[in-house]
Amino acid sequence: MTPTWITPDWPAATRVRALSTLRGGGVSNGSYESLNLASHVGDAPEAVAENRGRLRSAARLPAEPAWLYQVHGTQVVDLDALDEAGSPPPADAALTRQTGRVCAILTADCLPVLLAAESGEAVAAAHAGWRGLVGGVIEAAVRALAVAPASLVAWLGPAIGPRHFEVGGEVRELLVAEDSEASASLVPNARGRFLADLPALARRRLARLGVQRIYGGGECTFSDAGNYFSYRRDGITGRQATLIWLENAPKGGACG
Repeated sequence: MTPTWITPDWPAATRVRALSTLRGGGVSNGSYESLNLASHVGDAPEAVAENRGRLRSAARLPAEPAWLYQVHGTQVVDLDALDEAGSPPPADAALTRQTGRVCAILTADCLPVLLAAESGEAVAAAHAGWRGLVGGVIEAAVRALAVAPASLVAWLGPAIGPRHFEVGGEVRELLVAEDSEASASLVPNARGRFLADLPALARRRLARLGVQRIYGGGECTFSDAGNYFSYRRDGITGRQATLIWLENAPKGGACG
């Protein structure tokens, strides 16, 4: 078997490439079966290395993805400013304006958010769980791109769906603190807690920034065990990856 993935259905520029992996096609065993791409979850290092190599080969990636040390924060790494021999610092978003650099986000329920300038001049990826949303990781990524929000297209990758993402009242208060209408995406349940619609909450934040074209958000990691890892469902589990990068600009194009 070889790695499999889904590709965003969005009107990004021709030179923008993106994918979000499914869990099949790797060599990991047990709770990490089979295409676990995370090195921090307890899987065998040699299995993770093999999985990453398989993905790079199958997807014909131009370089090894920049695997971030994600901390549920708001730091954005500009991959173009990094020493190619070094590792990215702790961060939950990455961007690039150059060809051959691959932004990568690892998730197992949190929401991966891809952003692309309609001109094809820049792309970014962000890791948006509820902590990241509250902290403003989407806002930080949009600011770092330094592109007019109305000229961006966004894609929301696989994440835990609204029927399964239960949060407490304290989390609800944080999520509605700056936007009371976000409460419509937090439905009370019989346990006295709330079911949060993570993609809907992300869409609201993007729209408030002025991002008008938002796609995806329909894949639920929790309910589809055959295709996705889910931390809320399984506890000990692997991680899938959502990647975005730029290919060479077409001849005569304006993109650099």
